Amino acid sequence: MSVPRVTVLILSLGLAACGGRGEDVTLTNIKHTGEGPDEFTVLPTRPLQTPESYSALPAPAPGSANLVDTNPKAEGVAALGGNPAALTGTAPAAADSGLVRHAGRYGAQPGIRQTLAREDAETRRKHGRVNILRLGPVDDYTNAYKRQWLDADSEEMRMRRAGVETPSAPPPSD
Repeated sequence: MSVPRVTVLILSLGLAACGGRGEDVTLTNIKHTGEGPDEFTVLPTRPLQTPESYSALPAPAPGSANLVDTNPKAEGVAALGGNPAALTGTAPAAADSGLVRHAGRYGAQPGIRQTLAREDAETRRKHGRVNILRLGPVDDYTNAYKRQWLDADSEEMRMRRAGVETPSAPPPSD
């Protein structure tokens, strides 16, 4: 091969490598640094207004409703075709009592969210890749948890060898 052809080949491969997956990793990229969408262009809210007295405003609280949203949960339920009136009760419906009882049969560990957040941060710190130069796509979540993934095919074969029926899996190719 001549030098110009080799140069063109190398430049073409370099340009193709810049393509990458682009937007595919944004949902699992733990360290997203973008500013994100503008809330006012995404959510249909009432216009902002200056209150009569700033001292009359409620104290900010995590998880509390936004003052410009009339009832965001009910509006979301209605937008998805549900009945917003079903949100007024705080207890589960009587028809769901068996499901609730089965889901809570082992009890609930207090502070589980904080525990999982701490363990997740530790796992990502220990097993995540450090990509200082940010060359190529960065997916910290996948890098940290890749060793914990199950291989569906090998797990299916292991279960079949153990005599467990796998009715939803395709039949073995014998």
